[in-house]
Amino acid sequence: MNLTDTKDKEILHSILSTIDEGIHAVDANGITMFYNHVAAKLDGVEGDEVLGKHVLDVFPSLTGDTSTLLKVIHTGEPIHNQHQSYYNIRGMLIDTVNTTLPIKVDGEIVGAVEIAKDLTRVKQLSEKLLDLQAKVEPANSKNKSPKGASGANYQMMDIITSDASFKKLKEKAMKVAQTSSPILVYGETGTGKELFVQAIHNASPRKTEPFIAQNCAAIPSSLLEGILFGTVKGSYTGASDRPGLFEIANGGTLFLDEINSMPLDIQAKLLRVLENGLIRRVGGTRENAVNVRIIAAMNEPAEKCIEEKTLRSDLYYRLNVVSLDIPPLRERRGDITRLAEHFVRKYNFQFGKLVTKITEDVLDLFNIYSWPGNVRELEHAIESAMNIMDGHEITKDHIPHHIVNYKNAGVEHFESTSLKPLRDALMETERSLISEALSKTGGNIQQAAKLLDIPRQTLQYKMTKLADKN
Repeated sequence: MNLTDTKDKEILHSILSTIDEGIHAVDANGITMFYNHVAAKLDGVEGDEVLGKHVLDVFPSLTGDTSTLLKVIHTGEPIHNQHQSYYNIRGMLIDTVNTTLPIKVDGEIVGAVEIAKDLTRVKQLSEKLLDLQAKVEPANSKNKSPKGASGANYQMMDIITSDASFKKLKEKAMKVAQTSSPILVYGETGTGKELFVQAIHNASPRKTEPFIAQNCAAIPSSLLEGILFGTVKGSYTGASDRPGLFEIANGGTLFLDEINSMPLDIQAKLLRVLENGLIRRVGGTRENAVNVRIIAAMNEPAEKCIEEKTLRSDLYYRLNVVSLDIPPLRERRGDITRLAEHFVRKYNFQFGKLVTKITEDVLDLFNIYSWPGNVRELEHAIESAMNIMDGHEITKDHIPHHIVNYKNAGVEHFESTSLKPLRDALMETERSLISEALSKTGGNIQQAAKLLDIPRQTLQYKMTKLADKN
């Protein structure tokens, strides 16, 4: 026996035993080689009940498909932050979040090691908290938020990206979060506008105050005014004294999505609130002061909305103190694989599955596809695959047909063409034409707008947008 090897093993054993997380290591046959006291405490068993025994003998509710340790031995793929629920030999339900890694020697899998964090205690505390809230709620029922009001659940760290321009956008958002200026967010459907807005709220000094979101296209125009500003009893048939979203969000943030769907007369009232911070309930005569940060969003370009008269130009200029332009997924293709893997982990948790891999041909399809529905469409593609699949890897057989057939329809890989992206080409053309028009008119914006046959407001918007891109 090598004395040095024995001492090294003892040192390693001591180190692993003192780590404040559960560590469970098994050999290639699933027999436990190492099991520290924290793991024993999490699993509600004694160490000698586990050491030298097969995983399934100690945790009989698990199988070869549901045990993260056995799955990693079989696939050779690591599993990160996987929720797992199982019963120990005493019939006790255990909830953990595990990171499980293969152990390889000379390229051969000789076992697996699992690092576990306890969820059981957290769930017990959460259930107690819910019980306390249920007892307190009847006394506070008059202060409950209306159905549809929501809190801000996302932080800036929840926005996943490795794209340089998107990282700069996040940095900009973190800066503007510290003020109370209005923000106008533009992004195509599915780019994650509300997630971004929630992250801004949670990074702001208002994070402990209400966050209320309202999609202006989801409510009939006849009801939207009352929902936003509140009503006075008798103002119309069936009306009662009810606060609007401005009053409910007082001190916090009000997010108005699809602002261009708001009727123009209500846009005028919104402009007045932005100017003086006063609201008047429908049918009322008294004005109430509110302190609310307004963040608005659109899925169509502002200049188009102004030209089509679905957005008041004066409201646009008042809202557009800070503008955030969220790029579509096709312009941040480096994030596609990372986001897909994130959604796999999410639905592993929700569906109780152990998917460890997306095949390379699927990732190739994902990186070719145009993603008109953006991040939301990517998430739904992963969710769809994980609803119908068995096993541990997502293949082309699990992917929606319209994505699989996209390449076959004659669409070439975006990198295989020498053409410049249309967005960039249009921007360069706009910049050239605007520069020429301003040169011919000596910098007179009104005359330049006439030469270009566009409204002056649109020209000013384009000039500002092009300046931001430099």
